Amino acid sequence: MAAISYKSCSDSELIGLILEDDHGAYLEVYERYSPRLYFHACKRVGDRDDVKDLLQDVFSALWHNRHSLSPESSLGGYLYATLRYRTIKLITQKKAATGYFEALSTGDIPDPVHADDRVRENELGQLIEEEIVQLPPKMQEVFRMSRQQYLSHKEIADELGLSEMTVKKHVNNALKVLRQKLGTLLSLAYFLFF
Repeated sequence: MAAISYKSCSDSELIGLILEDDHGAYLEVYERYSPRLYFHACKRVGDRDDVKDLLQDVFSALWHNRHSLSPESSLGGYLYATLRYRTIKLITQKKAATGYFEALSTGDIPDPVHADDRVRENELGQLIEEEIVQLPPKMQEVFRMSRQQYLSHKEIADELGLSEMTVKKHVNNALKVLRQKLGTLLSLAYFLFF
């Protein structure tokens, strides 16, 4: 069998190989996307060490969640969305930490989460939950086990007596439904933060 030339593979071919646990394809994705993601993150985050940590988180998430991808997925879209989410989380944490340390110096210890942030987070959580409960029962159960209990497809399949392919299909279909219904909301979040 001839060796695979990862550099000549399309993104969808690389996803297909990653779904087969091909670490070489994963390394090619890293080589292909890390310089662009690094440059993009540097525009948002000043600290280069933080940017390196963000990239490590993004590519770890790609490998950890690889079985939720499909060859039709936009690899660049997935990576940039993950980077955007992790960047927002980092900036929020840094702002909270800065506010907390400033308050410590004055003796006025604040609530760790601002009330407005908590309200927005709760509202977003309620919107997402409203969409999740509208999923078909088995799809909802599988999705919650995957995304809220952090079980692997194999663990879910074993627990529910399903095939891993069925579990994967349920998770992908749930994500597709949620993206369609919450797409505008996610676009708005992108507009507000970037």
